[in-house]
Amino acid sequence: MATSGTDTIQPTGAKPRPFFAPDRVLIYSLLIITSIYFLIPLYVMIITSLKDLDEIREGNIFIPTLKPTLDAWVKAWSAACTGLNCTGLAPGFWNSVFITVPSVVVSITVASISGYSLAMWPFKLAERCFVILLVGSFIPYQVFLYPLVIITREMGIYSTLYAVIFVHTVFGLPILTLLFRNYFASLPEELFKAARVDGAGYLRIFLQVLAPMSVPIFTVAVILQVTGIWNDFLFGVIYAGPTNYPMTVQLNNIVNSLQGVKEYNVEMAATILTGLVPLTIYFVSGKYFVRGIAAGAVKG
Repeated sequence: MATSGTDTIQPTGAKPRPFFAPDRVLIYSLLIITSIYFLIPLYVMIITSLKDLDEIREGNIFIPTLKPTLDAWVKAWSAACTGLNCTGLAPGFWNSVFITVPSVVVSITVASISGYSLAMWPFKLAERCFVILLVGSFIPYQVFLYPLVIITREMGIYSTLYAVIFVHTVFGLPILTLLFRNYFASLPEELFKAARVDGAGYLRIFLQVLAPMSVPIFTVAVILQVTGIWNDFLFGVIYAGPTNYPMTVQLNNIVNSLQGVKEYNVEMAATILTGLVPLTIYFVSGKYFVRGIAAGAVKG
């Protein structure tokens, strides 16, 4: 059956936008400028770490070297002086690993179960506990520094790595519990009820139903904890003791050393080495971080 000219189908939907639309040009220009602003310091650090001292003294900090060398990286890792010891960042790296791994595992385990309990198994004082956690998340941790010195001293762990692990675990619990509680509260309640009807108990619902669905929020928690603990300076310098300093404290000792020649290439290499772990985690799991935030990590 033929159709008349007036019956032709008209296109629907939004018209295609030109690639160089003014708003698109503005957004991409701002993104490019912002990216350059944040990448320039990293670029300067990398090319400086590959230069020798003679090239650095020429003052051309933006010009790459024609004779790159990794001597500064080797010295920063194994021979730079971090106070009285000239053993580089290697001991501090392993101290940071020993602090970070148990702190992250324990805090996320306890916080996830606590958030699950607050969201799915409300008890008599659940709301009051939630308010306490909310208030505790925003109290400056500097207020608790001296009381925690006394507590860790009485526990017999002051000036050890265990004191730093304990402090990081305690301070990570409030905000992580809030994140998990809000995430679990945003999940469909029908899943929880169906599991209860099927006879699943407290731990089985958590381990077999909710935990497999919560990879984004677990990733958010890991990123927050690892970067916060790895980059921490204050707790390390207060609670670890001189022989157990983490990597950030040793980096500070290298950069602020007043003895001998100022080796900027070694300092830049040491700074990059210290930041490699959180940078790697962000690059590897950054998309999961955004997904976890969008999926309910900040919903009330």
